[in-house]
Amino acid sequence: MTLEHPFAQYVRIIGRGPNLSRPLSEQEMYDAARMILEGRVEPLQLGAFLCILRVRTEVAEEGAGFVRATRDMLDIPGDLPEVDIDWSSYSGKKRQLPWFLLAALMLAQNGIRVAMQGTEGHTPGRTYSREVLEYLDVPIARSIAQGGEHIQAHNFCYLPLANFMPRLQEILELKSILGVRSPVNTFARMINPFSAPNEMQTVFHPNYRDVHRETATLLGQKNMAVFKGEGGEAERRPGKPVLVQSLHDGALDEETWPPLIDEATTPNETMDISRLRAVWDGSVIDPYADAAVIGTAAIALKLIGRAKDQDEAIAQATQMWETRNKERLITAA
Repeated sequence: MTLEHPFAQYVRIIGRGPNLSRPLSEQEMYDAARMILEGRVEPLQLGAFLCILRVRTEVAEEGAGFVRATRDMLDIPGDLPEVDIDWSSYSGKKRQLPWFLLAALMLAQNGIRVAMQGTEGHTPGRTYSREVLEYLDVPIARSIAQGGEHIQAHNFCYLPLANFMPRLQEILELKSILGVRSPVNTFARMINPFSAPNEMQTVFHPNYRDVHRETATLLGQKNMAVFKGEGGEAERRPGKPVLVQSLHDGALDEETWPPLIDEATTPNETMDISRLRAVWDGSVIDPYADAAVIGTAAIALKLIGRAKDQDEAIAQATQMWETRNKERLITAA
């Protein structure tokens, strides 16, 4: 007699068909995620589990359970510096350069501590944050502890998922085998390894906005903003209005930010990353890039309470951009 594998119960709960299946509770997902992260799941089970969740769409309780399990397995130093914003970067860019990176570095130059975490390589043909930051001579953290050192030195760190939770990176890379995006793309964005009080989240598919916000609520996250970003990254599309759904001190809120420029001015990018440095140092003038940087930074400024409304946020972001130190992208160590 063959004994049932302990993980089979979780596949059965979500996979018994439209009438008998149900979402996992937060505790069930916590237990399932621990088995996955500890390598106690057969590859066939993991593939089935991920695909069922992908087809059905994760619910907030599942997100919260998975994130809690991940956080409980992190090696968190006791002397980490305080961080203002957790900023996830998991999608990569395909049609526009990652102007959001300049927005984050500009905020850091103005004393706002940004911890960016993300991944790369899971989807061919995209430009990922790590590649661009390395080109811009921004250091990449090898661990959470080193990320803390970078925050202390530069008010900014970029921490690849592979460097603090390699098992999740391995699962993301299953996309080339499964053929579809993994639910881990959703869960990983909310890990917030530095426990920042503010989270900058984004989605490619608008129906995931509610999942992010509801999951953040279950996790006790007091402040977060989530919106449909350009290419799935946390970047304003300045030629279009954007709905930002948020939590402010735990209270639900949402508002639409109007376009900053005429959409007709949107350029056709060649994805030449050297253009980011040229725009930063002012040797290239690009109204679309300026608006993307300012518009993205403005959402962050309102999120963290530096601005009381959209107009003030745009004004502050504009002043930061106009007075940036064009000679360097990060503050001196």
